[in-house]
Amino acid sequence: MEYPGTINTGKAQARKVIGVADMALSRSPDELLVTYSLGSCIAVIIFDPLAGVGGMLHYMLPESSLDPEKAVKNPCMFADTGITRLFKSSYQMGAKKENLVVRTVGGAQMLDPKGLFNIGKRNYLAMRKIFWKNNVAIASEHVGGEVNRTVRLEMDTGRVILKVGNGAEIEI
Repeated sequence: MEYPGTINTGKAQARKVIGVADMALSRSPDELLVTYSLGSCIAVIIFDPLAGVGGMLHYMLPESSLDPEKAVKNPCMFADTGITRLFKSSYQMGAKKENLVVRTVGGAQMLDPKGLFNIGKRNYLAMRKIFWKNNVAIASEHVGGEVNRTVRLEMDTGRVILKVGNGAEIEI
C-alpha cells in the first residue's frame, strides 16, 4: 500500500517488522526493516554497504539498571544492552565498525507534556553517551519534538526512509 508522498523504489520487498524492545538484522537485499510509531522510543539503524549487512533496534528505556531482570530477558528493551547487542550481532554477520553508517530516529516527548519523566530525552542522551564512549558517529538523525515516526531501512540500497506523523516520507 502506498500513501501520499510515499517514496517508491518500484521494487517489491519483504517487510521485516521490528516491534518495541526488539531488533532485527539482515543481509538480504530483498528485505525492508521497518518499525512503526516511534514516540519516546529510539530506533538505531545501522548499515554496512560493503558487507551488505543492516540492522535496526527499537529500544524503549535508557538504562538496564532500571530493571536488571527485564534486561536479562530482553536486552533490546534498553539502550545500554540493546545497542551493544545490535552492533555485536552485525559484526558476527560480517559488518565492520569503520564501514557502518549509523542513523537514529525517535526520542519524542510523548504523553508527558510537562516533562516529568523525559523518557525521550533520557533515551537520546543514553544513546549519545554510548556512541561517544565507543567512538561511533551518527550520519543523520531525526529526534525530539512531539511527533511519532515510522522508519524503514532498504537493504538493497541502505537508504533510510522516515515518515513523521501523517506527513510525507523523506530520506534521511
